[in-house]
Amino acid sequence: MSGGGPIGAVPADLAGLVGHTFADPDLLQTALTHPSAGGHRTARRAYERLEFLGDRVLALAITEFLLERYPDEPEGELSRRLVSLVRAEAIAGVAETAGLGRFVRTDASAGFGGGKARISILSDACEAVIGALYLDGGLEPARGFVRRHWAGVLDSSHAHRPPDDPKTLLQEWLQGKGHALPQYEVIDRDGPAHAPHFTVEVRADDGRSARAAGPSKRQAEKAAARALLAALEAQP
Repeated sequence: MSGGGPIGAVPADLAGLVGHTFADPDLLQTALTHPSAGGHRTARRAYERLEFLGDRVLALAITEFLLERYPDEPEGELSRRLVSLVRAEAIAGVAETAGLGRFVRTDASAGFGGGKARISILSDACEAVIGALYLDGGLEPARGFVRRHWAGVLDSSHAHRPPDDPKTLLQEWLQGKGHALPQYEVIDRDGPAHAPHFTVEVRADDGRSARAAGPSKRQAEKAAARALLAALEAQP
């Protein structure tokens, strides 16, 4: 990631990465300027609006892609694939592989070297670029960007079947919606030592929760995660 200097003309390698010649290059510059380096409030708002738009365009483009790739899968499995592909870690991984990070401008003093901060910045910037592509050229260049850079993820062995661990699915669903990780708590434990019975509650950071029981803590956690995920997916 670069410091706070101006981007200037769009480099050839960046133009190749986005796959589109911008009629308004300022849109691309805004998409690649993280709020930490944005200076005034107007610049911050513009970046965040592009990210907001790009999040929706990305979900649409991935949904179209999934419908084509998996024509026989039911809605529930498609939904799980979608959540997995649009969570922050997945988007950041795509941006990293594509080399987008070297074009993102941040405040050099902010220390965004790695970890969760880097994941957040790469994910946000990638969504902002998708939003900029949509505003400048419509759905086609945005769709093209998504299809080029997510094709490898869809072709990976992990993507051949939807993730089926309920704790993983719940975590990905919540993170895909911008929530924190779910929290698990053992509410009750009874039964003899050789045949214990656990009751576990799982809570999302917005207060939604579910409880379930099982013969082990892990099985009870899985059952609780499955119950909460079902409730979340059933809500509009």
